Amino acid sequence: MKVVTRFAPSPTGFMHIGGIRTALFAWLIARKTNGTFILRIEDTDKAREVAGSLEHIQESLQWLGLDWDYGPDKKNPFGSAIQSQRLDTYVKAAHELIAKGHAYPDPYTEAEVEAFRKKAEEERRPFLYRNHRPEKIETWDGKKPLRFRVPEIKRYKWNDAVRGELEAGEEALDDFILIKGDGYPTYNFAHIIDDLHMGVTHVFRADEFIASTPKFLSLYDALGIPYPVFVTLPPILGADGKKKLGKRDGAKDILEYRTEGYLPAGIVNFLALIGWNPGGEKEIFSQEELVQVFSIDQIQTHGGILNEEKLKWFNREHILKLPETEFIQYAKKFLSSDTCAALETKGVLEKLVPIMHERIQVFKDLTEMDSAGEWLYFAETPNVEVVKLIPKNADATGTASRLTEALTRLQAVQEGSWTAETVKNAVWEYAEAEGRGNVLWPLRFALSGKEKSPDPFTIAGIIGKDETEKRINRAIDSLS
Repeated sequence: MKVVTRFAPSPTGFMHIGGIRTALFAWLIARKTNGTFILRIEDTDKAREVAGSLEHIQESLQWLGLDWDYGPDKKNPFGSAIQSQRLDTYVKAAHELIAKGHAYPDPYTEAEVEAFRKKAEEERRPFLYRNHRPEKIETWDGKKPLRFRVPEIKRYKWNDAVRGELEAGEEALDDFILIKGDGYPTYNFAHIIDDLHMGVTHVFRADEFIASTPKFLSLYDALGIPYPVFVTLPPILGADGKKKLGKRDGAKDILEYRTEGYLPAGIVNFLALIGWNPGGEKEIFSQEELVQVFSIDQIQTHGGILNEEKLKWFNREHILKLPETEFIQYAKKFLSSDTCAALETKGVLEKLVPIMHERIQVFKDLTEMDSAGEWLYFAETPNVEVVKLIPKNADATGTASRLTEALTRLQAVQEGSWTAETVKNAVWEYAEAEGRGNVLWPLRFALSGKEKSPDPFTIAGIIGKDETEKRINRAIDSLS
């Protein structure tokens, strides 16, 4: 059996991390088995549709590298992948159910249904629509809602690839709407018809659909459709670990992570390990490695917490794996144009990559550091506050003297052998003798103009011998 999976979001707003995790798992098993992954748009609830959502869905998946074989933008052997363009398909299936006696026009008004519901509450019994089936069945003209007639009231048992054997009693079965009065099908009906026509073999879904499964199975039986493999995913929980994460609970638009400087590889790696355990100690996976090792039988039943700090850790690990050229391309998107121009003019941007690697978890960190002037001093001689050059319990004369000695030692280093290591070797013994803080603090501040910066050896190695000597001389002059 060729594996066919689908991701079927509704265009009702932004994509959040829960929906993306469902798409990822469905995509992984399709790619691992050389199967088919379908992007289907379930847009039959027109009242909730949000303009631009379709494009947002596609952009989100494309950013994460979750390509699809068939979708709204790709020709399909089964017709459109957008439900609102498949209405004839649902009407045809509806007439098949009517012919079999498994569907009927809903004869009741909303007020009448509410009265039934209220009476059931008063009598302390569950409200079931099947208890109010009309005796006389009218011909369906397409203007009234069409309701499914459960053909057999029985206890259902089924297998879930993650949860194992599940079952529910007769109370889970009821007549439900197939096609609404506006002519659009409900989710309960449309997704089953679409899965049939698209050849879907594995249905990846959230755990809230377990309760509706008996109704789905009843409809499968009425249409004579074999059941797909149900793969129920564990929920993604909020930071407190108590509640499922949703849009109302702070779940972010997935593309916000792109804006904040997360890598697709970091997001995908992190999401794959929420509710799936490959075994072993390995945590960092490329997308290709995830395809190779992913399996449904390792999906867990218990929920996983969305830990933002852990996500940043994953992202940092993938940033560290970026080739230098790719890292610089990302960095340029988050540094100001002035900073980029200055660093490139001085030829130091590439030299800063190891420092940037060390100091960021997401690329937006570069923006915040740039705003604080963390990078520009590598290209431009900084203004130095004289009072801050002088270490605690020292004076201007002594500080100038120590900087002069450090400068003399650095001048002895040959231009061709000038590196952070040779700079350190030149002054380290003197700094140890004089007290490291007395030498290295003014040296670092003279080079950076910052109270917090990399060590003076690293800075000197990047800005070069001439610029280092120039900045130390300026500091000595200012002290006098």
